[in-house]
Amino acid sequence: MIIGAAVGLGVFLLIRALVPGRRSAAGTVAQIDALRELGPYGLDAQQQNRTFKESVGRKVAEFYARQGWQQRSLRSDLALLDRSWESFLVTKVGLAASGFIGCPILFALLWVAGIHVSVELPIWLALLTAALFFLLPDAEVKRDAKLRREDFRRVVSAYLDLVSMNLAGGRGVPEALMSAAEISDGWAVRRIRNALADARLSGQTQWAALETLGAQIGVAELVDLGHTLALTADDGAKIRQSLSSRAETLRRRELSEIEGKAGQQSQSMLVAQMLLCIGFLIFLIYPAIAQIAQL
Repeated sequence: MIIGAAVGLGVFLLIRALVPGRRSAAGTVAQIDALRELGPYGLDAQQQNRTFKESVGRKVAEFYARQGWQQRSLRSDLALLDRSWESFLVTKVGLAASGFIGCPILFALLWVAGIHVSVELPIWLALLTAALFFLLPDAEVKRDAKLRREDFRRVVSAYLDLVSMNLAGGRGVPEALMSAAEISDGWAVRRIRNALADARLSGQTQWAALETLGAQIGVAELVDLGHTLALTADDGAKIRQSLSSRAETLRRRELSEIEGKAGQQSQSMLVAQMLLCIGFLIFLIYPAIAQIAQL
């Protein structure tokens, strides 16, 4: 009964996910926004010239858009890692398909070798393996994006100090922002420099470009910087003071996070040492306890 209920619930959820039903107004707006981000794409010569991998990624992305699954956090992580949404979806589908196909092949080889198992076992293992492989890229992207976002925050704190020094040297806000972004060639500074250059070419304000970049890659400090520059763009002294204080706040936050991680590692080492001591005490006491038990 439990297995039947689980199977029925799984089939119901699968049909509910694949067959679009009535959506709320917010879900419809989210679907329209996602389809607009994909852009116009029809069955023309360009689609025929695309590779099979790109075509599969486009189809899966369109399916996500029609269902209203935006995955904003995951898209921010991918933008931070310079990975496209379509290629990521192709990786997920490919891993799930390989996991689903690999288990029956393995059990077929075992059957040929003379090891007979139930027919239901490879089916369930194939479904579980496919689901696990489908979710593995999400965990990998979140892990890599977390580390890279921490590095980006460190760069932002140093970048604010450089902008503040350029402002103190008598430069204007646009010149100070671009000059501070041209000092280093690291990946984070390069992303900031490219955003500022694109804003100059498109006629957009540079603080709006920084705000857009921060929202795209999920770095709140960059969004706050854009808001601060937009509010105090006409007062150089106020901007310089605000940037200096913000950089100091970011450094203090980073220092507190480092201290917290060091404390967690110290506790982990303490637990490991306690386990070693307990094992050593058991090793010493066991002979005496064994002799007493024999008496």
